[in-house]
Amino acid sequence: QKKLAFGQSFTTVPAVAAFYHGKPEEGFQALTAYRRKRKIVKELPVIFNDYMNCLMGDSTTERLRPYIKLAAQVGCEIFVVDCGWYDTGDWQYTFGTFEECFDRYPGGLGEVMEEIHANGMKAGLWLELESFGIRNTKAESLPKDWLFMCHGKPVTDSGRYHLDFRNPQVRENASAIVKRVVEKYGLSYLKIDYNLCLCWGTDYNSDSPGDGLLAHNRAYLNWLEEEMKKYPDVIWENCGSGGLRMDYALLSRMDIQSVSDQEDYRIMAMIAANCACGVLPEQAGIWAYPRQEGDMDETAMNMVSAMPFRIHLGGHLTELSRERFGLVREAIACYKEIRADIRSSVPYWPLGLHSFDAGWLCFGLRSEARIYLSIIRRHDKRETLHIPMENSFSNVRLLYPRVTDGEVCFTDKENRILQVNLPRQNMGCFVMLDFA
Repeated sequence: QKKLAFGQSFTTVPAVAAFYHGKPEEGFQALTAYRRKRKIVKELPVIFNDYMNCLMGDSTTERLRPYIKLAAQVGCEIFVVDCGWYDTGDWQYTFGTFEECFDRYPGGLGEVMEEIHANGMKAGLWLELESFGIRNTKAESLPKDWLFMCHGKPVTDSGRYHLDFRNPQVRENASAIVKRVVEKYGLSYLKIDYNLCLCWGTDYNSDSPGDGLLAHNRAYLNWLEEEMKKYPDVIWENCGSGGLRMDYALLSRMDIQSVSDQEDYRIMAMIAANCACGVLPEQAGIWAYPRQEGDMDETAMNMVSAMPFRIHLGGHLTELSRERFGLVREAIACYKEIRADIRSSVPYWPLGLHSFDAGWLCFGLRSEARIYLSIIRRHDKRETLHIPMENSFSNVRLLYPRVTDGEVCFTDKENRILQVNLPRQNMGCFVMLDFA
Protein backbone atom coordinates (compact mmCIF):
# COMPACT_ATOMS: atom_id res chain seq x y z
CA GLN A 1 0.00 0.00 0.00
CA LYS A 2 1.25 3.43 -0.98
CA LYS A 3 -0.36 6.76 -0.12
CA LEU A 4 -0.29 9.31 -2.91
CA ALA A 5 -1.02 12.99 -2.55
CA PHE A 6 -2.94 14.77 -5.29
CA GLY A 7 -0.75 14.88 -8.43
CA GLN A 8 1.70 12.20 -7.26
CA SER A 9 2.28 8.99 -9.21
CA PHE A 10 3.69 5.55 -8.51
CA THR A 11 5.53 3.20 -10.86
CA THR A 12 5.04 -0.52 -10.29
CA VAL A 13 7.63 -3.22 -10.73
CA PRO A 14 7.91 -3.96 -14.47
CA ALA A 15 6.76 -7.30 -15.81
CA VAL A 16 6.83 -8.96 -19.22
CA ALA A 17 4.58 -11.63 -20.76
CA ALA A 18 5.27 -13.83 -23.78
CA PHE A 19 2.48 -15.15 -26.00
CA TYR A 20 2.79 -18.24 -28.13
CA HIS A 21 0.71 -20.42 -30.42
CA GLY A 22 1.77 -24.05 -30.31
CA LYS A 23 4.17 -25.56 -27.83
CA PRO A 24 4.97 -23.88 -24.49
CA GLU A 25 8.65 -23.85 -25.42
CA GLU A 26 7.85 -21.17 -28.03
CA GLY A 27 6.83 -18.87 -25.19
CA PHE A 28 10.00 -19.67 -23.26
CA GLN A 29 12.09 -19.05 -26.36
CA ALA A 30 10.50 -15.60 -26.65
CA LEU A 31 11.32 -14.94 -23.00
CA THR A 32 14.88 -16.10 -23.64
CA ALA A 33 15.23 -13.50 -26.40
CA TYR A 34 13.85 -10.81 -24.10
CA ARG A 35 16.20 -11.77 -21.26
CA ARG A 36 19.18 -11.57 -23.60
CA LYS A 37 18.24 -7.99 -24.38
CA ARG A 38 18.47 -7.30 -20.65
CA LYS A 39 21.71 -9.16 -19.98
CA ILE A 40 24.72 -10.06 -22.13
CA VAL A 41 26.97 -12.74 -20.65
CA LYS A 42 30.39 -12.55 -22.27
CA GLU A 43 32.23 -15.50 -20.73
CA LEU A 44 31.25 -18.85 -19.22
CA PRO A 45 34.17 -19.93 -17.01
CA VAL A 46 34.03 -23.26 -15.20
CA ILE A 47 33.61 -22.78 -11.45
CA PHE A 48 34.58 -25.00 -8.53
CA ASN A 49 32.81 -24.19 -5.27
CA ASP A 50 33.77 -25.99 -2.05
CA TYR A 51 30.25 -26.09 -0.61
CA MET A 52 27.81 -28.54 -2.21
CA ASN A 53 28.33 -32.19 -1.24
CA CYS A 54 31.89 -31.21 -0.39
CA LEU A 55 33.12 -29.17 2.60
CA MET A 56 29.61 -27.73 3.21
CA GLY A 57 30.83 -24.50 4.84
CA ASP A 58 33.53 -26.16 6.95
CA SER A 59 36.66 -25.23 5.04
CA THR A 60 40.18 -24.83 6.41
CA THR A 61 43.49 -24.18 4.72
CA GLU A 62 44.46 -27.84 4.89
CA ARG A 63 41.07 -29.08 3.66
CA LEU A 64 41.08 -26.67 0.73
CA ARG A 65 44.57 -27.39 -0.54
CA PRO A 66 43.89 -30.73 -2.26
CA TYR A 67 40.66 -29.40 -3.80
CA ILE A 68 42.46 -26.36 -5.19
CA LYS A 69 45.03 -28.61 -6.84
CA LEU A 70 42.49 -31.06 -8.23
CA ALA A 71 40.05 -28.37 -9.41
CA ALA A 72 42.86 -26.89 -11.48
CA GLN A 73 43.75 -30.32 -12.87
CA VAL A 74 40.22 -31.01 -14.14
CA GLY A 75 40.13 -27.63 -15.88
CA CYS A 76 38.26 -25.28 -13.53
CA GLU A 77 38.95 -21.59 -14.07
CA ILE A 78 37.49 -20.11 -10.87
CA PHE A 79 37.70 -21.46 -7.30
CA VAL A 80 35.13 -20.10 -4.83
CA VAL A 81 35.49 -20.36 -1.05
CA ASP A 82 31.93 -20.56 0.23
CA CYS A 83 30.27 -19.70 3.55
CA GLY A 84 31.77 -20.24 6.98
CA TRP A 85 35.13 -18.60 6.25
CA TYR A 86 34.58 -15.95 8.94
CA ASP A 87 33.90 -18.06 12.07
CA THR A 88 33.71 -21.52 13.62
CA GLY A 89 30.77 -23.04 15.45
CA ASP A 90 27.54 -21.17 14.69
CA TRP A 91 28.95 -19.52 11.56
CA GLN A 92 25.46 -19.38 10.02
CA TYR A 93 24.37 -16.87 12.67
CA THR A 94 27.54 -14.88 13.33
CA PHE A 95 28.33 -13.36 9.95
CA GLY A 96 27.90 -9.69 9.10
CA THR A 97 31.31 -8.13 9.67
CA PHE A 98 33.10 -10.65 7.43
CA GLU A 99 36.54 -10.85 8.98
CA GLU A 100 38.60 -13.94 8.20
CA CYS A 101 38.72 -16.69 10.83
CA PHE A 102 42.32 -17.51 11.75
CA ASP A 103 41.22 -20.72 13.47
CA ARG A 104 40.28 -21.95 10.01
CA TYR A 105 43.17 -20.32 8.16
CA PRO A 106 46.21 -19.92 10.46
CA GLY A 107 48.15 -18.16 7.73
CA GLY A 108 45.17 -16.02 6.80
CA LEU A 109 42.60 -16.45 4.06
CA GLY A 110 44.94 -14.56 1.76
CA GLU A 111 47.26 -17.58 1.81
CA VAL A 112 44.46 -19.70 0.36
CA MET A 113 43.71 -17.12 -2.32
CA GLU A 114 47.38 -17.00 -3.28
CA GLU A 115 47.36 -20.77 -3.68
CA ILE A 116 44.30 -20.52 -5.94
CA HIS A 117 46.09 -17.98 -8.11
CA ALA A 118 49.28 -20.05 -8.12
CA ASN A 119 47.28 -22.94 -9.60
CA GLY A 120 46.14 -20.78 -12.51
CA MET A 121 42.60 -20.06 -11.31
CA LYS A 122 40.78 -16.90 -10.31
CA ALA A 123 39.53 -16.61 -6.73
CA GLY A 124 35.99 -16.09 -5.44
CA LEU A 125 34.33 -15.64 -2.04
CA TRP A 126 30.87 -15.94 -0.46
CA LEU A 127 29.06 -12.94 1.06
CA GLU A 128 25.54 -12.27 2.34
CA LEU A 129 25.31 -8.50 2.44
CA GLU A 130 21.62 -7.86 3.17
CA SER A 131 21.69 -9.89 6.38
CA PHE A 132 23.39 -9.76 9.77
CA GLY A 133 23.67 -12.80 12.02
CA ILE A 134 21.81 -12.41 15.31
CA ARG A 135 24.75 -13.96 17.22
CA ASN A 136 27.34 -11.60 15.82
CA THR A 137 28.90 -9.69 18.71
CA LYS A 138 27.96 -6.40 17.04
CA ALA A 139 24.33 -7.34 16.36
CA GLU A 140 22.90 -5.73 19.49
CA SER A 141 24.60 -2.43 18.75
CA LEU A 142 23.18 -2.09 15.25
CA PRO A 143 21.17 1.15 14.89
CA LYS A 144 17.47 0.37 14.55
CA ASP A 145 17.21 2.37 11.33
CA TRP A 146 19.67 -0.12 9.81
CA LEU A 147 17.14 -2.96 10.13
CA PHE A 148 13.82 -4.15 8.80
CA MET A 149 11.27 -3.40 11.51
CA CYS A 150 7.73 -4.56 12.33
CA HIS A 151 5.71 -2.77 15.03
CA GLY A 152 8.87 -1.20 16.38
CA LYS A 153 10.88 -4.43 16.69
CA PRO A 154 13.62 -5.82 14.42
CA VAL A 155 12.44 -8.54 12.06
CA THR A 156 14.40 -11.82 12.18
CA ASP A 157 14.35 -14.90 10.00
CA SER A 158 16.67 -17.92 9.82
CA GLY A 159 18.91 -16.47 12.54
CA ARG A 160 19.37 -13.20 10.67
CA TYR A 161 18.43 -9.56 10.85
CA HIS A 162 17.58 -7.95 7.52
CA LEU A 163 19.56 -4.81 6.70
CA ASP A 164 17.68 -1.90 5.12
CA PHE A 165 19.50 -0.54 2.06
CA ARG A 166 17.38 2.61 2.08
CA ASN A 167 19.82 3.76 4.77
CA PRO A 168 22.96 5.27 3.18
CA GLN A 169 25.06 4.02 6.11
CA VAL A 170 24.02 0.45 5.35
CA ARG A 171 25.05 0.89 1.74
CA GLU A 172 28.37 2.42 2.77
CA ASN A 173 29.02 -0.48 5.14
CA ALA A 174 28.34 -3.02 2.37
CA SER A 175 30.58 -1.10 -0.04
CA ALA A 176 33.39 -1.14 2.51
CA ILE A 177 33.11 -4.93 2.88
CA VAL A 178 33.21 -5.47 -0.90
CA LYS A 179 36.19 -3.14 -1.29
CA ARG A 180 38.11 -4.84 1.50
CA VAL A 181 37.66 -8.43 0.34
CA VAL A 182 38.08 -7.73 -3.38
CA GLU A 183 41.27 -5.74 -2.90
CA LYS A 184 42.74 -7.71 0.01
CA TYR A 185 42.27 -11.14 -1.55
CA GLY A 186 42.49 -10.27 -5.25
CA LEU A 187 38.99 -11.56 -5.97
CA SER A 188 37.49 -12.00 -9.42
CA TYR A 189 34.20 -13.55 -8.25
CA LEU A 190 31.63 -12.75 -5.56
CA LYS A 191 28.89 -15.18 -4.58
CA ILE A 192 26.10 -13.05 -3.13
CA ASP A 193 23.71 -15.11 -1.04
CA TYR A 194 20.31 -14.34 0.49
CA ASN A 195 18.92 -16.87 2.97
CA LEU A 196 15.74 -15.09 4.04
CA CYS A 197 12.02 -15.19 3.31
CA LEU A 198 10.82 -11.81 4.62
CA CYS A 199 7.68 -11.52 2.55
CA TRP A 200 6.18 -9.01 5.01
CA GLY A 201 8.88 -6.37 4.45
CA THR A 202 9.42 -3.44 6.85
CA ASP A 203 6.94 -0.88 8.16
CA TYR A 204 9.67 1.52 9.35
CA ASN A 205 9.35 4.90 7.66
CA SER A 206 6.95 3.51 5.06
CA ASP A 207 3.24 3.43 4.29
CA SER A 208 3.17 -0.37 4.53
CA PRO A 209 5.61 -3.29 4.85
CA GLY A 210 5.44 -3.81 1.10
CA ASP A 211 6.24 -0.16 0.49
CA GLY A 212 9.34 -0.45 2.66
CA LEU A 213 10.38 -3.71 1.02
CA LEU A 214 10.08 -2.30 -2.51
CA ALA A 215 12.05 0.81 -1.59
CA HIS A 216 14.76 -1.41 -0.10
CA ASN A 217 14.83 -3.56 -3.23
CA ARG A 218 15.26 -0.53 -5.47
CA ALA A 219 17.97 0.93 -3.25
CA TYR A 220 19.79 -2.42 -3.27
CA LEU A 221 19.69 -2.62 -7.08
CA ASN A 222 21.06 0.91 -7.36
CA TRP A 223 23.83 0.02 -4.92
CA LEU A 224 24.60 -3.15 -6.89
CA GLU A 225 24.95 -1.22 -10.14
CA GLU A 226 27.36 1.23 -8.50
CA GLU A 227 29.52 -1.58 -7.12
CA MET A 228 29.67 -3.35 -10.47
CA LYS A 229 30.96 -0.18 -12.08
CA LYS A 230 33.75 -0.04 -9.50
CA TYR A 231 34.79 -3.66 -10.18
CA PRO A 232 33.99 -4.37 -13.85
CA ASP A 233 36.18 -7.48 -13.94
CA VAL A 234 34.42 -9.19 -11.02
CA ILE A 235 31.80 -11.86 -11.78
CA TRP A 236 28.72 -11.53 -9.54
CA GLU A 237 26.66 -14.61 -8.66
CA ASN A 238 23.11 -14.41 -7.39
CA CYS A 239 22.48 -17.34 -5.06
CA GLY A 240 19.60 -16.84 -2.62
CA SER A 241 19.63 -20.19 -0.81
CA GLY A 242 20.30 -21.69 -4.21
CA GLY A 243 17.40 -20.51 -6.36
CA LEU A 244 15.60 -17.68 -4.54
CA ARG A 245 15.10 -14.28 -6.24
CA MET A 246 15.66 -15.77 -9.69
CA ASP A 247 14.17 -12.73 -11.43
CA TYR A 248 15.52 -10.27 -13.94
CA ALA A 249 15.49 -7.35 -11.57
CA LEU A 250 18.62 -9.06 -10.25
CA LEU A 251 19.67 -11.12 -13.25
CA SER A 252 19.70 -8.17 -15.64
CA ARG A 253 22.59 -7.08 -13.43
CA MET A 254 24.11 -10.27 -12.00
CA ASP A 255 26.22 -12.54 -14.19
CA ILE A 256 25.13 -15.97 -12.99
CA GLN A 257 22.35 -17.57 -10.94
CA SER A 258 22.68 -20.51 -8.57
CA VAL A 259 19.63 -22.48 -9.70
CA SER A 260 19.28 -24.90 -6.78
CA ASP A 261 21.07 -26.32 -3.77
CA GLN A 262 19.39 -29.69 -4.26
CA GLU A 263 21.79 -32.33 -2.92
CA ASP A 264 20.42 -35.36 -4.81
CA TYR A 265 21.92 -35.44 -8.30
CA ARG A 266 18.90 -37.33 -9.69
CA ILE A 267 16.53 -34.56 -8.63
CA MET A 268 19.06 -31.90 -9.62
CA ALA A 269 18.98 -33.33 -13.14
CA MET A 270 15.23 -32.74 -13.38
CA ILE A 271 15.54 -29.18 -12.04
CA ALA A 272 18.30 -28.45 -14.55
CA ALA A 273 16.28 -29.85 -17.45
CA ASN A 274 13.43 -27.39 -16.74
CA CYS A 275 15.38 -24.37 -15.47
CA ALA A 276 15.63 -22.52 -18.79
CA CYS A 277 11.96 -21.61 -18.33
CA GLY A 278 13.09 -19.09 -15.72
CA VAL A 279 16.70 -18.17 -16.49
CA LEU A 280 19.05 -17.84 -19.45
CA PRO A 281 21.03 -21.06 -20.03
CA GLU A 282 24.25 -19.02 -19.95
CA GLN A 283 23.30 -17.70 -16.50
CA ALA A 284 22.09 -20.98 -14.99
CA GLY A 285 24.64 -22.32 -12.52
CA ILE A 286 24.04 -26.06 -12.13
CA TRP A 287 25.78 -28.13 -9.46
CA ALA A 288 27.71 -31.16 -10.65
CA TYR A 289 28.96 -33.02 -7.59
CA PRO A 290 30.34 -36.55 -8.04
CA ARG A 291 29.80 -38.43 -4.79
CA GLN A 292 32.23 -40.43 -2.71
CA GLU A 293 30.11 -43.56 -3.11
CA GLY A 294 29.29 -42.97 -6.79
CA ASP A 295 30.33 -44.84 -9.92
CA MET A 296 31.10 -44.03 -13.55
CA ASP A 297 27.42 -43.66 -14.52
CA GLU A 298 26.70 -41.34 -11.59
CA THR A 299 29.73 -39.21 -12.41
CA ALA A 300 28.77 -38.84 -16.06
CA MET A 301 25.13 -38.07 -15.22
CA ASN A 302 26.24 -35.31 -12.82
CA MET A 303 28.26 -33.67 -15.58
CA VAL A 304 25.66 -34.15 -18.33
CA SER A 305 23.06 -32.30 -16.24
CA ALA A 306 25.24 -29.18 -16.11
CA MET A 307 26.75 -29.13 -19.59
CA PRO A 308 24.02 -27.11 -21.39
CA PHE A 309 24.32 -24.41 -18.72
CA ARG A 310 27.08 -23.18 -16.37
CA ILE A 311 29.11 -25.84 -14.58
CA HIS A 312 29.27 -25.35 -10.81
CA LEU A 313 31.56 -28.22 -9.87
CA GLY A 314 31.47 -29.49 -6.32
CA GLY A 315 31.66 -32.94 -4.78
CA HIS A 316 34.53 -34.93 -3.36
CA LEU A 317 37.18 -34.74 -6.05
CA THR A 318 39.68 -36.12 -3.55
CA GLU A 319 37.73 -39.38 -3.28
CA LEU A 320 37.29 -40.12 -6.99
CA SER A 321 39.00 -43.01 -8.72
CA ARG A 322 41.33 -42.24 -11.60
CA GLU A 323 38.61 -43.26 -14.06
CA ARG A 324 35.92 -41.07 -12.50
CA PHE A 325 38.33 -38.15 -12.19
CA GLY A 326 39.05 -38.58 -15.89
CA LEU A 327 35.32 -38.42 -16.66
CA VAL A 328 35.07 -35.07 -14.89
CA ARG A 329 38.05 -33.70 -16.77
CA GLU A 330 36.67 -35.02 -20.05
CA ALA A 331 33.33 -33.30 -19.43
CA ILE A 332 34.94 -29.94 -18.71
CA ALA A 333 37.12 -30.19 -21.82
CA CYS A 334 34.01 -30.96 -23.89
CA TYR A 335 32.14 -28.07 -22.27
CA LYS A 336 34.87 -25.62 -23.22
CA GLU A 337 34.48 -26.68 -26.83
CA ILE A 338 30.74 -25.96 -26.97
CA ARG A 339 30.14 -23.22 -24.38
CA ALA A 340 30.33 -20.36 -26.88
CA ASP A 341 27.20 -21.78 -28.58
CA ILE A 342 25.20 -21.70 -25.34
CA ARG A 343 24.87 -17.91 -25.45
CA SER A 344 23.25 -17.92 -28.89
CA SER A 345 21.08 -21.06 -28.72
CA VAL A 346 17.47 -21.27 -27.58
CA PRO A 347 16.04 -23.77 -25.07
CA TYR A 348 14.48 -26.82 -26.63
CA TRP A 349 12.35 -29.55 -25.02
CA PRO A 350 11.70 -32.24 -27.67
CA LEU A 351 9.64 -34.31 -25.18
CA GLY A 352 8.01 -31.31 -23.52
CA LEU A 353 8.65 -30.02 -20.03
CA HIS A 354 9.50 -32.63 -17.41
CA SER A 355 7.40 -33.72 -14.46
CA PHE A 356 9.08 -34.21 -11.11
CA ASP A 357 9.00 -37.99 -11.47
CA ALA A 358 9.97 -38.14 -15.16
CA GLY A 359 11.87 -41.32 -15.95
CA TRP A 360 13.72 -39.83 -18.95
CA LEU A 361 14.96 -36.26 -19.28
CA CYS A 362 15.77 -34.56 -22.56
CA PHE A 363 16.78 -30.90 -22.76
CA GLY A 364 18.32 -29.24 -25.77
CA LEU A 365 19.87 -26.05 -27.05
CA ARG A 366 19.00 -25.28 -30.66
CA SER A 367 20.75 -22.94 -33.09
CA GLU A 368 20.43 -22.52 -36.83
CA ALA A 369 23.01 -25.20 -37.54
CA ARG A 370 22.73 -27.78 -34.77
CA ILE A 371 21.15 -29.06 -31.59
CA TYR A 372 22.87 -30.06 -28.38
CA LEU A 373 20.94 -32.57 -26.29
CA SER A 374 21.40 -33.57 -22.67
CA ILE A 375 19.73 -36.99 -22.36
CA ILE A 376 19.31 -38.76 -19.03
CA ARG A 377 17.66 -42.00 -18.03
CA ARG A 378 16.70 -41.79 -14.36
CA HIS A 379 14.47 -44.60 -13.03
CA ASP A 380 12.57 -45.56 -16.19
CA LYS A 381 12.45 -49.29 -16.98
CA ARG A 382 12.76 -48.62 -20.71
CA GLU A 383 16.31 -48.84 -22.01
CA THR A 384 15.47 -47.05 -25.27
CA LEU A 385 14.08 -43.56 -25.84
CA HIS A 386 12.64 -42.36 -29.16
CA ILE A 387 12.95 -38.61 -29.59
CA PRO A 388 10.96 -37.02 -32.44
CA MET A 389 12.94 -34.33 -34.26
CA GLU A 390 11.34 -31.45 -36.16
CA ASN A 391 14.07 -31.36 -38.82
CA SER A 392 16.11 -33.94 -40.65
CA PHE A 393 19.59 -34.32 -39.27
CA SER A 394 22.68 -35.38 -41.17
CA ASN A 395 25.04 -36.22 -38.37
CA VAL A 396 24.85 -37.35 -34.75
CA ARG A 397 27.88 -37.17 -32.49
CA LEU A 398 28.22 -38.46 -28.98
CA LEU A 399 30.21 -35.67 -27.35
CA TYR A 400 30.23 -37.06 -23.82
CA PRO A 401 31.02 -39.51 -22.36
CA ARG A 402 33.24 -41.36 -24.79
CA VAL A 403 31.95 -44.86 -24.07
CA THR A 404 32.47 -48.27 -25.63
CA ASP A 405 30.48 -49.17 -28.72
CA GLY A 406 27.01 -50.44 -27.98
CA GLU A 407 26.35 -48.66 -24.70
CA VAL A 408 24.81 -45.68 -26.48
CA CYS A 409 23.46 -45.91 -30.03
CA PHE A 410 21.59 -43.61 -32.40
CA THR A 411 19.49 -44.68 -35.37
CA ASP A 412 16.53 -43.85 -37.65
CA LYS A 413 17.70 -40.49 -38.99
CA GLU A 414 15.58 -40.89 -42.12
CA ASN A 415 12.33 -40.80 -40.11
CA ARG A 416 13.44 -37.86 -38.01
CA ILE A 417 13.59 -40.04 -34.93
CA LEU A 418 16.58 -40.03 -32.63
CA GLN A 419 16.77 -43.39 -30.92
CA VAL A 420 18.91 -43.46 -27.78
CA ASN A 421 19.76 -46.58 -25.82
CA LEU A 422 21.00 -46.21 -22.24
CA PRO A 423 21.17 -49.73 -20.75
CA ARG A 424 21.25 -48.75 -17.07
CA GLN A 425 19.28 -46.40 -14.85
CA ASN A 426 20.85 -43.09 -13.80
CA MET A 427 22.91 -42.76 -16.94
CA GLY A 428 23.34 -39.74 -19.17
CA CYS A 429 24.91 -38.60 -22.42
CA PHE A 430 25.46 -35.32 -24.26
CA VAL A 431 25.04 -35.37 -28.03
CA MET A 432 25.19 -32.99 -30.98
CA LEU A 433 23.00 -33.17 -34.08
CA ASP A 434 23.79 -31.27 -37.28
CA PHE A 435 20.83 -30.34 -39.44
CA ALA A 436 20.66 -31.86 -42.91
